[in-house]
Parts: sequence; C-alpha cells; structure tokens
Amino acid sequence: MKKIIALLIFIQSFGFVFGQDKNEISVNFNHFALSVKDADQSAEFYKSVLNLDEITNRTIIDGIRWLSLGEGKELHLISILKDEIKINKAVHLALTTSDFDLLIAKLQSMEIEYSDWPGNVNKINVRPDGIKQVFFQDPNGYWIEINSVGQKTD
Repeated sequence: MKKIIALLIFIQSFGFVFGQDKNEISVNFNHFALSVKDADQSAEFYKSVLNLDEITNRTIIDGIRWLSLGEGKELHLISILKDEIKINKAVHLALTTSDFDLLIAKLQSMEIEYSDWPGNVNKINVRPDGIKQVFFQDPNGYWIEINSVGQKTD
C-alpha cells in the first residue's frame, strides 16, 4: 500500500513539474502610479473621498505617497517629476464599491462633481449589463470611475 501511495505522489508531482511550460509567465496587478503636482494634496483627496489608507512608502523619497487599494494593491502618488500630464477620460482608475448610493451621497455632500460617461453632470451611467458608474476627477484632473460591480446585495 505504501508503494502505491508513493507511486501516486510521484506521478502527480511528475505531471506538475513537467506539465508547466517554462515559457509561460504569470502577472498580477500590483500598483497604479499617478504623476501629481502635490503628493500631499492628492493623498488627502484619496484618503478623504475614497477612504483609502496610507501605507509605508518603501522608496523613502519625499514627494511620493503610497495608498492601499486593498488586497495588496496600491496607488502611488508621485510629485517628483515635472513633466506635463496629459489626461483624457478613457484613461481612468476604475474602482468598485459595496454601496454605490452611499458613495454618490458622499460625493454630493463633498460637492464633488461627477458625471456619466458622455459627461452629463451629476448623472449616473447605467451600462447595458446593469452596472451603475460615475466619473469624477481628482485634484490633478485624473479621471476616476466608481461602479457598482461590488454592490452588496441584501
């Protein structure tokens, strides 16, 4: 019986070792970096509007702030580069929320203008799949999408 178990383990591990193609790689999302005018102002915006937590900036460079997007994902705000920032709505940070209506109420209470995809102010976009989304800009003009993909259901 021990020989059968050992043989089964060997066969299983043999397939695992040789079944992986060495030319295949795996990538996962790690962080999103934004070039900003003022890292402190931008960090306060993301912390107060989106409730992001600040995390340790392991670069230890002034002018860089790191925020957590959850699940080990990060947002890096970098104000040390002085290149011109070109922005358009198609390039945006998309986040989902567990309570879309509450987030809309927060934007309204903070007097942050939002719009649907075509740009109609204070309108909510509803995609063909029923997902709600709005777009607004951070202090540097970057577009942020908030959608209801993560909407909690009762």
